[in-house]
Amino acid sequence: MAAVAVALAAGCTPDASGAGTGTGTGTGTGTAPAPSSAAPGTAATPTPSASSTDDKPPSPSAPPTTGTPAPKPLMGEGTETEQVRELQARLRQLDFFDRAPTGFYGTMTAASVRKFQARRGLPETGSVDEKTWQTLLSVTRKPTADELKPSTTNKLDTPDPRCMTGRVLCISKESRTLAWMIDGRVVSSMDVRFGSENTPTREGLFKVEWKAREWTSTIYHTPMPYAMFFSRGQAVHYSADFAARGYAGASHGCVNVRDRAKLSALFDQVKVNDKVVVYW
Repeated sequence: MAAVAVALAAGCTPDASGAGTGTGTGTGTGTAPAPSSAAPGTAATPTPSASSTDDKPPSPSAPPTTGTPAPKPLMGEGTETEQVRELQARLRQLDFFDRAPTGFYGTMTAASVRKFQARRGLPETGSVDEKTWQTLLSVTRKPTADELKPSTTNKLDTPDPRCMTGRVLCISKESRTLAWMIDGRVVSSMDVRFGSENTPTREGLFKVEWKAREWTSTIYHTPMPYAMFFSRGQAVHYSADFAARGYAGASHGCVNVRDRAKLSALFDQVKVNDKVVVYW
């Protein structure tokens, strides 16, 4: 009954706090040449033909091809494909790419590729040729669906030691992420938002006290779907405000999640008495 009493006072909501080249052809209009004015016995200076009056120097002959041609790139700046997304996910496995894969090859991806090429002794072109791609494949594994399209845009923090055993909601204030972990393995992850300076989210080791798939704050009278309460009214729950405004706002102490589908799946997995660790 004590948990129900807490529930009646539970609830926290967002604090409003490339040039063309021209080519021409002569048509020979048949104009009679002017009479020569050269003195008898003197060779006349020939009148230049129309085709020789162009001031452009003659085109040099093409130099002979020497050496091996540069490998054709598979991906480079401006490429936007699912292969680029896989590239980014594999680079992220090696800590060369520090954000969620986008599928677009921009300057940041090019810089990450250069770092990888330098580490592996490859030409630092910033684009991906067959050799670079095969080398990357040999030192990484096939990305999971969550790695290719993660719901968290923030890079996960190093887990707190208390997160390494059992079933844990491992919540980092430093990286603003929640990692659902089982026996030290990350099962899923998502972005989270915390309370404001005036209503901070408490840190420490807790447990899931009770859950409510549908809940409305008894204090602020706003929806708190998929609520998992862990500390005197503070809960992990979906926040429509977080989904709409991102980090422009804050909660009144709860741990807000903006990916409703991901949290719904997590809600079904988490059990009462599972650990909750909130840490810096």
